[in-house]
Amino acid sequence: MGYAIGVDVGGTFTDVVLRHPSGAVTVAKCLSTHDDPIAGIVAGVTRVLGGLDPALVTRVVHATTLATNAVLERRGVRVAFVTTRGFRSIVPLGRHARVEEERYDLRFTPPPPPVDPADCFEVVERVSARGEVLTPLDLPSVRRAAREIARRGITSAAVCLLHSYANPAHERRVAAVLRASVPDVVVSSEVWPEIREYERATTTIMSAYVGPLMAAYLSRLRDRLAELGVRAPVHVMESGGGVVSAELAARRAVATIESGPAAGVLAAAGIGLPDVISFDMGGTTAKACVVRGGRPEITHEFHVGGKGSFGGRRAGTGVPIRTPAIDLAEVGAGGGSIAWLDAAGTLRVGPRSAGSSPGPACYGLGGAEPTVTDANLVLGYLGSASLPLSPPLAEKALDRLAGPLGVPRAEAALAVHTIVSAAMASAVHVVTVQRGIDPRGFALVAFGGAGPMHAARVAGRFGIGRVVIPAYCGVASAAGLLTGALSADRVLSRLGAADPAGLLDTLAREAAGDLGVSPDDAGVRVERSVDVRFRGQAHELTVPWSASSDVLRGRFFARYAQAYGIEQRGEVELVGYRVRVTLPPPASPPEPPAARQPDTVGPDPRAAGTRADPRTDTRTDTRTGTRTGTRAAYFPELGGYTDVPLHTRATLEALPGVLPGPAVVEDPESTIVVPPGWTAAPGPAGAVHLLREEAAGA
Repeated sequence: MGYAIGVDVGGTFTDVVLRHPSGAVTVAKCLSTHDDPIAGIVAGVTRVLGGLDPALVTRVVHATTLATNAVLERRGVRVAFVTTRGFRSIVPLGRHARVEEERYDLRFTPPPPPVDPADCFEVVERVSARGEVLTPLDLPSVRRAAREIARRGITSAAVCLLHSYANPAHERRVAAVLRASVPDVVVSSEVWPEIREYERATTTIMSAYVGPLMAAYLSRLRDRLAELGVRAPVHVMESGGGVVSAELAARRAVATIESGPAAGVLAAAGIGLPDVISFDMGGTTAKACVVRGGRPEITHEFHVGGKGSFGGRRAGTGVPIRTPAIDLAEVGAGGGSIAWLDAAGTLRVGPRSAGSSPGPACYGLGGAEPTVTDANLVLGYLGSASLPLSPPLAEKALDRLAGPLGVPRAEAALAVHTIVSAAMASAVHVVTVQRGIDPRGFALVAFGGAGPMHAARVAGRFGIGRVVIPAYCGVASAAGLLTGALSADRVLSRLGAADPAGLLDTLAREAAGDLGVSPDDAGVRVERSVDVRFRGQAHELTVPWSASSDVLRGRFFARYAQAYGIEQRGEVELVGYRVRVTLPPPASPPEPPAARQPDTVGPDPRAAGTRADPRTDTRTDTRTGTRTGTRAAYFPELGGYTDVPLHTRATLEALPGVLPGPAVVEDPESTIVVPPGWTAAPGPAGAVHLLREEAAGA
């Protein structure tokens, strides 16, 4: 085992983690550079390497929002869509559910389709759902389409023919003709050969839309890392929590859309508790996901850019993507979320964020609007010792709200803190209560730069009695990347397959080939599942495969009852086949907290107006270098500001018992707030456990 680097690029910070062969960890947290994300990555990698020989790095794993941002901001490449004659309007017509304020808009205009209707082309052919050729492929129609695409200067094409999942021969011949004049051609039978032509088409289009950007980005990243001396293979986290090579990620860029949030969920799943709720609050967004039995929930379809869907799970909003993804809910609420007053004078928080430039007002980089980070600094939850933050600038920003609201500055800050906690609680509600799951039996695992400050308040709304703050919580997603296993997925829809077991074996060999291994090799794990439905129904549920028809039916009946709440029996049919082949990375022993080598880079240290917080009274132990003391923090339960104990993880471990709230535990990358009615205590692997006193008594 060599050194491994995990890189997570977020909306506000770029987190870099270097894991040593011994398990020791070095971290860096830099402001993201949106004009050139690689610049922020290089800065972080340079910082964690220090004097280490870069040639000793054997693995780099990256989570990126490049694909997501390209879709949301509509800055992908121009794509031509090629399909069967009679179906060119399937994508321009699309689907859209009017939600929220759109329901009442008499002048509502649907969002533009992912492909311009003028760039949709038809070819003459037809295949049945059973794979039979009904109309032979007319090659002259394909050549005409290819000439017109080239004449328009379009360099990327998405090919999705009707029922190509059942017989891809026509699609492959069309692609071969197009590739003679179009540089990038993506075909649905290679991206995700599933039933339902609209979702298959949009998935293929999005892969063609962001694929060239992803390929160019990863190529530049490899070159920049090589300039530093890091020539290790670059891997990318997929939406489903697996890790693939950069080459495969470029070919299937659509599978990386949720890569960053997936890494954080893996970190939460690895804390050692079977049933947890992952709660990740960064600078721009907050994400929630349920982990049961140590495994996160997986969905096979999500929507990008939708409204009212908490991250794109609501059908009819955004662009549907058919690919495995960790099933999470996301809201536009983070440390950089801007607080503002609407036309009625009501206080709102987010979804607009100050990001990394100019950032919150307290960064001193030119931002003036009040953000959640500014509010937490004013409340005393966030200190200015570990990061060069400016309390005066934060106070000035909050005064912009306090004046119009007619309340003191501290009450305005508390209102911002409370509103954003409620917004994040809505994401937890979506993945638990809304799906029939009682959250009280789960522990809330909080991470991200801002998550530990709000975690106890969010947990209290649901009666959750335990909050776990893992080690390196501020860079947990980057650390989670290093726990991801190399994996590859294959899927195929095939109605009435004569040999389901043989078909699954074929998919397993193809998936293993992507990893350069055989499914029979030692250490290779193959997971097989099938999509099953009652005969005559339109939609299916995914269950683990069994060669026994009785066992398979039993699993489907149980899954049906879990999903719909009713017992049902009847004739079933197999619709789709899924395989995931996994090759776990070498395991590294967890580093004990005492051996930690933190190296945290925060906002620009030249921040204007930076000064010590007068409400903080700290002392440093010259023997251990740890800081203890008190700080004035605002807790409404206690009537306002009160001096609370200020600790680090190291001093928390030295206490003879638990630490009762209110209290603050500072990390190099984050801050843990222990409200009244909660206690804090050290846990395994350097974690901090918060317990609600009522729950502890029970």
